[in-house]
Amino acid sequence: MTAAAAPGLRQDLRHLFALAWPVFVGQIAVLSFATIDTLLLARHDARDLAALAVGSAAYISVFIGLMGVVIAVGPLAGRHFGARDLPGAGAQLQQGFWLALGLSVPGCVLLAFPQPFLALAQAAPEVAQRVRGYMAALAFALPAALAFAAFRGFNTAVSRPKAVMVLQVGALLLKLPLSWLLVFGAPRLGVPALGVTGCGIATALVMWLQALAALVLLRRDLFYVPFRLRRLQAPHGESIRALLRLGVPMGLSIVVEVTGFTFMAFFISRLGTLPVAGHQIAANLAGLLYMLPLALGNATGTLVAQRIGAGDHAGAGRIGWRGVQAAALFALAFGLGLFLLRHAIVGLYTHEAAVAAAALPLLVCLAVFHLGDAVQAVVASVLRAWHVATLPMLIYALAVWVLGLGGGYLLAFGGWPALAEPQGARGFWVAAAVGLTTAAVALALLLHRVNRRSAMQRAAAH
Repeated sequence: MTAAAAPGLRQDLRHLFALAWPVFVGQIAVLSFATIDTLLLARHDARDLAALAVGSAAYISVFIGLMGVVIAVGPLAGRHFGARDLPGAGAQLQQGFWLALGLSVPGCVLLAFPQPFLALAQAAPEVAQRVRGYMAALAFALPAALAFAAFRGFNTAVSRPKAVMVLQVGALLLKLPLSWLLVFGAPRLGVPALGVTGCGIATALVMWLQALAALVLLRRDLFYVPFRLRRLQAPHGESIRALLRLGVPMGLSIVVEVTGFTFMAFFISRLGTLPVAGHQIAANLAGLLYMLPLALGNATGTLVAQRIGAGDHAGAGRIGWRGVQAAALFALAFGLGLFLLRHAIVGLYTHEAAVAAAALPLLVCLAVFHLGDAVQAVVASVLRAWHVATLPMLIYALAVWVLGLGGGYLLAFGGWPALAEPQGARGFWVAAAVGLTTAAVALALLLHRVNRRSAMQRAAAH
């Protein structure tokens, strides 16, 4: 590395981590919702924990897909911000709110009537009853959660993620006592023990309080005045269509990725309560580990979009690759730590030997799974900043659904002729690791092609 290149690297990394750390803290707070629920229900009833695994997989499948459409606000607002068009960036947020409201309607219907998910999971009757109560509460939470996703995408795009972080941490501080109260109950206060349904009610209450706090901040904080957000704009057809053109393939990509993962919970639930409880622990850890590459991806995509808006395509290409490299290095370190400390980590979740025995083999697979997950997350965010979303969606469908979920089904239930016996839950995790690694490599090659095409266009212009 030359002396001239070193300051550029330090400056790029400084900008990346200045944006990434508030996103990371905020996302850890969000994921801690599920961690709190998992820890509480693991000590309450194994049937509630199994219901959480199925219900969470269903909710995430619905919410993440719709959220993926809404957060198209980020790349579009980021380009306006990079070009110093602040009212244009603010208009993207307003249209994002309208889009969130419209998408909430089908989303709430899917959550309120979860029979397709229950049929897929083949849940036992006592588990299915608990899933219905949990998802009914989350249906009420969905509109607030989608509106807040638009707020989050906009704030990251305009380099103000700390405002989101503060609200997310505040929501976590409310979530913990509420979940504890509603899961275990308080007879002296007349509050019954609601188990997993209590977790859903607590989440819904917190989501609405968080969304209302975001609205107050937008109207009261002077930072937002140049974005002209105080006056409500009517839905604008062309603006919403622009969001949909980018957001629909983004959302479908995320749906493919997430359903390839969450459908594992449905299929693993067919193996019994212990395998699905072990999977829930591994899945929660996977979500925790994903928070850092997710934060780096958001930060990298934001800086790339801003530089594209400012006309600095060379800088956009450079910082995109630096974000990918940083994510890969962190993933290697965390994967090694997870492997070495897996016994102690599982002990934090459960004291039941049978549940621990079900979870431990999955953590070995998770260490490899995380590297592919981290790289693909950052590369995908950079591609979205370039408004490249349709081809990544097809890559995800092949790598995650076919290799990951399809291959996992064959490994888990004995459909693979070369195997002497079915691999159970471990088979799904092995195949998922292969699928995500394949996606990471394919997306990286696509990003290289996008950067090379941009460089050729610059050369031709000169």
